[in-house]
Amino acid sequence: MIEPPERPNLIFILPDRQRRDTMACYGNDWIQVPHLNRLADESLVFDNCYVTQPVCCPARASIMCGQYPIDAGMPVNRHILPADLPTIAEMLPEGYHTGYVGKWHLGDEVVAQHGFDEWLPCFDHWWHEYTDESYSQRFSPYHQWLVSHGFEPDAPHPAGKYFSERFRSQLPLEYHMATWIGQQAAGFIERNAQQPFVLFASSKEPHPPFTSPFNDLYDPESLPVEENFRRFPEGHSLFNRVRADFWMQSQYGGDTHHGRRAAGPHFDLATEAGFRQMRSNYYGCVSLVDGMVGNILSAIEDAGVRNNTIVVFTSDHGEMVGTHGHVEMRSPYEDSARVPLLIRAPWLGQTQRRIEGNFSQIDFVPTLLEMLGQRPPDELPGTSRATVLRGHEDLAGNDVFIQHNGIGDRDLTSAASSTTMPPEQVHQINLLKTAPWRSVVTADRWKMTLCAADQGELFDLNTDPLEMTNLFGRPGHQDRIRWMAARLRLWQAQVGDTAPLPGV
Repeated sequence: MIEPPERPNLIFILPDRQRRDTMACYGNDWIQVPHLNRLADESLVFDNCYVTQPVCCPARASIMCGQYPIDAGMPVNRHILPADLPTIAEMLPEGYHTGYVGKWHLGDEVVAQHGFDEWLPCFDHWWHEYTDESYSQRFSPYHQWLVSHGFEPDAPHPAGKYFSERFRSQLPLEYHMATWIGQQAAGFIERNAQQPFVLFASSKEPHPPFTSPFNDLYDPESLPVEENFRRFPEGHSLFNRVRADFWMQSQYGGDTHHGRRAAGPHFDLATEAGFRQMRSNYYGCVSLVDGMVGNILSAIEDAGVRNNTIVVFTSDHGEMVGTHGHVEMRSPYEDSARVPLLIRAPWLGQTQRRIEGNFSQIDFVPTLLEMLGQRPPDELPGTSRATVLRGHEDLAGNDVFIQHNGIGDRDLTSAASSTTMPPEQVHQINLLKTAPWRSVVTADRWKMTLCAADQGELFDLNTDPLEMTNLFGRPGHQDRIRWMAARLRLWQAQVGDTAPLPGV
């Protein structure tokens, strides 16, 4: 029996776009992720962890600040996290040393901020979003590390040249960004093993361009795929149908991308072979993340801090890579909005324990603060689930809520290099994205999405976990729809959400 530490450490590992079905504990027993599988064997494994919004910046704002995306000033990507909005690093008890390594994606990437003592970013291409022009004269530590190892940057930058995504994606494993992040995280752990610390380590992978040193690790032709892989979502919302139609007649990546060289390989998504190759490369990127996780876990052991360190592994959102014929996220489908969640705290148990029920990432900040001995601020909309982690309560009866706020988001067709879809239909995608929608996943595992400008969606996740059949317009479900709509409206009133919802 391990005694609970008075001041535990926290290591929060956050890849970008990692699907739930990427390790053995979630049913994938063939993917090569030995470190994640080992971590899961020693962790609390959450069956149903949902993001607040399946888009990078909004989801990250909720994870870091404990606020829903709109309240955090992050309704879509390319916004700056408000300086006066505290992150978890600014809410900690006295005496904690903090560090952030990797992808921040909440603005002013190269500048230490929001309560983090050590700041080791890795991106240099967001200078047009910086709040101070002088920041554009800085390069990330990762850039400097590559230069020190003899690499020459290849793309224009206000301060000279930086390493383009295409260049970085082709680097060998020992110089890859994920490898560097794992090494830097390990160094932070070693330096700070004698004091309480909180560390966030965030990789870009398995985010596009879906290429890594492990592109050939999985055979596309024999790759297991789900029944709804590349299956058109007939009867679903117009937004989801038009997006599937777009992707299934598009080219992704290759030598040209809106007049410039693209970062990654070419995938012909008009064919099953092209989608299978994309999925194969995606899983290769997941194996790359696994190596980063292995570096961090080894550093924990080497520093002798395993028994007083909480390790959290999750993702900001998932990635469709062919499910329902989609690429990217931005929908409440399970593969987009439900993500893996592992929490290892050796004093809570040293073998795997499943946590049933629904968990929302809005609860991360209050839960982790309580685990670190700090009372969560009253103004947070989430709830501490520390008693669930300790085994004193469960998540039975817990509904979760998911946002989408599309106005101001980027062109959702920009990732494709070409398409045969008519221009007027392509334009329709970006019109449809501007209509906000709200989703609820109820404790009895039903999911409903409402949008004032589109058809609703209703799925029984108990009998239809792949979300094949939209029951919204089917007879016999009207009372359930009204009850779930009432749950959505009550939640809106509680958190001050003003998105318009249709009458049902």
